[in-house]
Amino acid sequence: MTDLLDLSTFGYAVVLGITLLFLYSKLKKPSSGSGGKAAPVAAGAWPIIGHLPLLGGPEAPHETLGDLGEKYGPAYMIRIGVHPALVVNSSDVAKEIFTTNDLHVSSRSEFAAAKHLGYNYAMFGFSPYGQYWREMRKITVVEVLSNHRIDQLKKVFVSEIEGSMKLLYNTWAEKKDGSGKVLVEMKKHFSDLTLNVVLRTVAGRRYRVVAEEDQKEILRYRKALWDFFHLTGLFMLGDAVPFLQWLDIGGYEKRMKITAKELDEIAGGWLDDHRKGGHWDENKKEKDFMDVMNSVLKGASLAGYDADTINKATSLNMILAGSDTTTVALVWCLSLMLNNPRILKKAQEELDTHISKDRFVNETDIGKLVYIQAIIKETFRMYPPAPLSAPRELSESCSIGGYNIPKGTRLIINLHKIQRDPKKWPEPLKFKPERFLTTHKDVDVKGQHFELMPFGSGRRSCPGTSFALHMLYLTVSNFLHAFDFSIPSNGLIDLTGTVGLTNMKSTPLEVLVSPRLAPELYN
Repeated sequence: MTDLLDLSTFGYAVVLGITLLFLYSKLKKPSSGSGGKAAPVAAGAWPIIGHLPLLGGPEAPHETLGDLGEKYGPAYMIRIGVHPALVVNSSDVAKEIFTTNDLHVSSRSEFAAAKHLGYNYAMFGFSPYGQYWREMRKITVVEVLSNHRIDQLKKVFVSEIEGSMKLLYNTWAEKKDGSGKVLVEMKKHFSDLTLNVVLRTVAGRRYRVVAEEDQKEILRYRKALWDFFHLTGLFMLGDAVPFLQWLDIGGYEKRMKITAKELDEIAGGWLDDHRKGGHWDENKKEKDFMDVMNSVLKGASLAGYDADTINKATSLNMILAGSDTTTVALVWCLSLMLNNPRILKKAQEELDTHISKDRFVNETDIGKLVYIQAIIKETFRMYPPAPLSAPRELSESCSIGGYNIPKGTRLIINLHKIQRDPKKWPEPLKFKPERFLTTHKDVDVKGQHFELMPFGSGRRSCPGTSFALHMLYLTVSNFLHAFDFSIPSNGLIDLTGTVGLTNMKSTPLEVLVSPRLAPELYN
């Protein structure tokens, strides 16, 4: 085994040595575009692989890039392998980008995950800026994510949330201890809920968590989902140094292909069911997204993709983005409230003031629940689901932050750093929802206030903002109204996050649960 390891190390060193000679004359400091002032370049870059060792260290990449910003300023350059990248840690620079240069920073870089997991860039979230991306975004916004469409989907939100609460109540009734409480892992519970909401919206399906066959399918899909986000969020050597991609160091490309095949089989099965009319609710009046895509595409190809590929890619794009990011937000929201019981109590007092205990919360109540809305905003501020924006690529050279940034530079917006800037957010490390009722009451999360943009901003901002907010408002308010939550020990909830495309809480969220409402309401 030692000999094999030594041989592998030697071979890798030879490859790097040859590569270094090959690139010696090509890897120079990034051009300053039109010859103006160049952005500062962070020290510590390695030959060939650039700053990848820093990004792959023990600290999360968004924290590492934020720390470098303290030394190099609000905008600075790094090298991700052979690719120059501009890191932005300032809301003022972000505002300039999304108001002045948005068109020039709206394309995407090519990378292995988008190719293998994104149907060769057919998933519009990975697609380069152009006609195909515009057409897919238009369809999704109009058919699924518009305010009109969300109004039509309210019954889906309500039925799934109420079903999830009844399931939680049944768990309590069956397993409660002598204190009248039950220990529940809420990360899985929230994941099941959001998955069913998004699946019903997009594919007209849902999984019954009490059915053994459905449990197997949920586990299969959840694993594929987790693998997708984990693999997509990795900094891969092959992406950074393209001519080393064939090495597949770590076997990540192989894993991507396996995950892509699994997701394609799942989506392909749904598409076949739609053609046969066999999806779960044959009597439904409203078409789901796959139905709409079939009607819109009518078997036609677009940008070299056949209709089935477009339907599967776009549907999975919606499901993957919608289910994971919403779950992440719900988990962080409950975790932060549990670590701040005063805030949790105040939220429940607001609910008791406006909503009687003989019913659940409905959408007409949300406007009155201003403190709960503030809690959700503060959760997004402290823990944006994606701490680093999805990388963009400059299609034209332009001036950013007083620096000339050349065409082809990748752009990384550090949302985590921006949203914890003490110049914009006093006591940024404290969970203080009250700030959104006082000093920051006019700040929202929809991309027009650049100190708080968890859904991004500009052309490539998340099209599902309204969908996610509606789901979060209804879920958080209903669960707080229907149940009491507490920490099972005298300690605090661990707030360590994972490294990946999204920042999920890394450990289970195990909490004690007991009902607040009359038993007959749950049944």
